[in-house]
Amino acid sequence: MTEIDINGLEPLATFCGNCNCGCPQLFVDPGAPAERRVLLTDDFGQRVQMSADQFASLVEEAKAGKLDGIAIA
Repeated sequence: MTEIDINGLEPLATFCGNCNCGCPQLFVDPGAPAERRVLLTDDFGQRVQMSADQFASLVEEAKAGKLDGIAIA
């Protein structure tokens, strides 16, 4: 697992959080350009950056159930 530098990032959410495995996290990077301000990290050291509008679209689709098929328990 690769460590991600989170200095200066504002944490919004940790997904899972029931272990110590480096769970995916959601941050806001106030110093990033607007098109890269929302940051999602995974437990493999990768990161995805997107705009607040792109993130809002993702949340809207999730609320509408469009991502339910991915969440297989």
